[in-house]
Amino acid sequence: MAAANVPPTVNDLMEELAGINRKVLAGLENLSHLHEDDIQFGTTPKDEIYREDKIVLYRYRPVVEKPFGVPLLISYALVNRPYMVDLQEDRSLVRNLLKLGIDVYLIDWGYPGPTERWLTLEDYIDGYLDNCVDAIRTRHGIDQINLLGICQGGVFSLCYAATHPEKIKNLITMVAPVDFHVKGTAGCGLLNSWCQSMDPDLMVDAFGNVPGDFMNFGYLMLRPFQLNVGKYVNMLDVLEDEAKLLNFLRMEKWIFDSPDQAGEAWRRFIKEFYQKNALINGTFELGGRRVDLEQIRMPVLNLYAEEDHLVPPASSIALERHVGTADYTVRGFPAGHIGMYVSGKVQRDLPPTIADWLKARA
Repeated sequence: MAAANVPPTVNDLMEELAGINRKVLAGLENLSHLHEDDIQFGTTPKDEIYREDKIVLYRYRPVVEKPFGVPLLISYALVNRPYMVDLQEDRSLVRNLLKLGIDVYLIDWGYPGPTERWLTLEDYIDGYLDNCVDAIRTRHGIDQINLLGICQGGVFSLCYAATHPEKIKNLITMVAPVDFHVKGTAGCGLLNSWCQSMDPDLMVDAFGNVPGDFMNFGYLMLRPFQLNVGKYVNMLDVLEDEAKLLNFLRMEKWIFDSPDQAGEAWRRFIKEFYQKNALINGTFELGGRRVDLEQIRMPVLNLYAEEDHLVPPASSIALERHVGTADYTVRGFPAGHIGMYVSGKVQRDLPPTIADWLKARA
């Protein structure tokens, strides 16, 4: 019987070192003939439908002969680029929805510059989002569309559905924070704590637009060892496989492609939602109108990640207690915040969940 905790021999260490060297050399060989253009994402064919300032509304080209009659608009977060929902061919929420017959639209919020410093939440929700909804309604000659809000885009979608219920047939929220003061489990809810303790006035008054690099650094420091050290150590295991290496590089490119945040909109988002929890308390106003979640009476599908460290599951699940709909469905998936888009298992189950739910409410 082998003794427990036997220390490694010199030969063991030499073999391990040789294995590391082999992986590094193979990785250098793979990297030597890769160029930035090889790191492709967002490749599903799409067409520009509407443009206003720096935002663009895209329609993805249907891949079935007769798409589902009511189109679906995806509203993503401002803090990251929306191509996460179309990261690569075999990990694409958009592509999978298209295969299931859903007619998919997406808002690209663009990169705010100095001229966007004074954009407000009203500009984003009552302006850009509303205009995109109207563009789709006009294009299809319909009164209502389906709306899918992801993360911060889910908060926007909740506010929009509560104040423009006549334009939304079905509402889907995905990894969307609702109760910003909920206590997370160990390692969760740190983003809420960070935002509740910061001074948004100081940030905006100092920077104007909040730098994307600052936001990204904050997200990385929520799990400092895993996101700043661990993943690069684990990278050794993918260096020899060019396909896996490209997957890693796509994720890295997305993570560090962080738009600046329009100063006034960011200031109010932090104050109203993270610090005052105004969405739950019913004190948030949009253009002088109180946003009352009770007014959301269309069918709601709430999707959350069971291992989410950015949006604690309880924060999303809280939605059920505040909406006025009699048709409410909630579904959790065994993944983290990013895993909702890139996990093979989730991408096998998530698109059919969305498509079947929508088709049942045609």
